[in-house]
Amino acid sequence: MLDTQTFVIDLGIGLVAGVVGGLAGIGGSIVMLPGLALFHGYRTENDDEHHIYMAASMLVNIVVALSASLKHRQKKAVRPGIMAWLATSMSVGALSGVLASGLVKGTVNKWVFASFIWAYCLYTIVTLVRRLPERPDDAPTPKPIVLAIIGLFTGFAAGFLGVGGGILLVPLLQVAGMPLRQAIAGSAAVMWISAAVGATSKLIKIHFNADLEALGLTPMDAIAIAGPMGAGALAGGFLGAWLSHTLKIPALKAVIVVVLSLAALKMVV
Repeated sequence: MLDTQTFVIDLGIGLVAGVVGGLAGIGGSIVMLPGLALFHGYRTENDDEHHIYMAASMLVNIVVALSASLKHRQKKAVRPGIMAWLATSMSVGALSGVLASGLVKGTVNKWVFASFIWAYCLYTIVTLVRRLPERPDDAPTPKPIVLAIIGLFTGFAAGFLGVGGGILLVPLLQVAGMPLRQAIAGSAAVMWISAAVGATSKLIKIHFNADLEALGLTPMDAIAIAGPMGAGALAGGFLGAWLSHTLKIPALKAVIVVVLSLAALKMVV
């Protein structure tokens, strides 16, 4: 029987994640995971529900990233020559990250993710004061070995934390020499592939985890959350993108930093 209240909550979490992502240019997981923790909570001794929340977030990232990727491809913003290297290395990294995350308790995953949010908030504050240099559109493509290293690192972090990875991939591609618009497009183009690898491996890992099974936690729990949350995230993404052209983004980012920092604190306390 469908729990209407839970459906509405998950839809709302996805909607907020999509709006914030569209406004601030960040992945939805950094909003979805604290939202799930706050509204669904943790009932097991080691907070192992966090593994379910990670899998649900990864599933949503597939749909959101694929939607963004199609838009960037229509505008021909994806730079040729980066897809193969980034997609392969991120997929390998995502699989490794998921396997590593399954070796620790949910409490550890939760604290690492909260620390990641605080690091992101600090980075956002720094870039509001001092922006990364903008590269020209004809800047050279980073070397394959650089792309592979960036992909492995980003993929591992995404798999371990349960995020899409764009929040790391975009600034790293900028540092490597790509212009912001092409970095965002390239991130979206490969992120849905690594997210699919991460989500699939996470669901399989949950299915064969005897400890989670004993607690009554199954892959279907993640899928049930991902459905309404994904619908909300897609709708919110369109709304956030529209609002980004009418609102003052620096002020909004400052507000988002405060809200995310407090949400991360609430999640672990």
